[in-house]
Amino acid sequence: MTTDTPARLLTLLSLLQTPREWPGAELAGRLGVSRRTVRRDIDRLRELGYPVQSTMGSEGGYRLVAGKALPPLVLDDEEAVAIAVGLRAGAGHAVEGVDEASVRALAKLEQVLPSRLRRRVATLQAATMPLTSGDGPSIAPETLTVMASAVAGRERLRFAYRAADGTDSRRLTEPYRLVSTGRRWYLVAYDLDREDWRTFRVDRVSEPFATGARFTPRELPTGDAAEYLRRSMRRHSDSYEVSVRFAAPVDTVAPLLPGWLGSPEPVDDGAACEVRGTLSDPVEWLAVRLVLLGVDFRVREPAELVACVREMGARMVRAAGDDPPHRPARAR
Repeated sequence: MTTDTPARLLTLLSLLQTPREWPGAELAGRLGVSRRTVRRDIDRLRELGYPVQSTMGSEGGYRLVAGKALPPLVLDDEEAVAIAVGLRAGAGHAVEGVDEASVRALAKLEQVLPSRLRRRVATLQAATMPLTSGDGPSIAPETLTVMASAVAGRERLRFAYRAADGTDSRRLTEPYRLVSTGRRWYLVAYDLDREDWRTFRVDRVSEPFATGARFTPRELPTGDAAEYLRRSMRRHSDSYEVSVRFAAPVDTVAPLLPGWLGSPEPVDDGAACEVRGTLSDPVEWLAVRLVLLGVDFRVREPAELVACVREMGARMVRAAGDDPPHRPARAR
């Protein structure tokens, strides 16, 4: 018999979160209490915001249903490990749709995981290898969770950073937001040593450490972290403007496009659509992604991408021909 009321309520809640209807007699038997006690406990859960539905009759019982707000969930060991492994796998590769909210969820979950479950998660992570497209660099989930916790807790964050030219430095920042472009994660933060806002590629960050020192968030110049990142990328010499027109309507193209490429806009009375954006990835990589969409398209800019697509198309035509591929003569 469970005499500890809080423990009994947690056990009852764990049972109700199983997607089935529980007869009052069965719940009473599981908990070792009377059916009257079960009814009182159900009322307590309802007062706490858990939407427990009851049905009358001999076949009636109790079921946890969807409510207006998400109440706290009770997870068993296997469920917690499964969620942590799934979030780690997605977050580490900046998969489209796995955004900052997912990383915050992972940070919260790993913060309360017992050490024995942390070891299970780490073991599973080490023993499995996700099949990814290889489009973006992988990131240690621990790096993301530390940074996400610092953002949420408004703690100053210290880390080592390697710039694009290979220069190493140590940074002390006030982290503002993590932004996912679908292929990469970026941190938008105020750099205290440089007294200015900066964007950092998370795959170039190492040894992140939340100092515990709290700060009051500053006002971002653009007011939006994603827009600030876009403007920052435009200022870099390795970024370029992209314009691509697709020979299909928006409804056809939009589900195929990765989020980092932008949203298509209708043209030609809706018969076609066009995408514009700013990217910093190699044009060869972008050309391959466009071809794999399976929709006819025409590149308008930049000229480097036009030339790359033209060369790639010619190479494909040669590969599909009957004549053997031309091999340059060896130097004598």
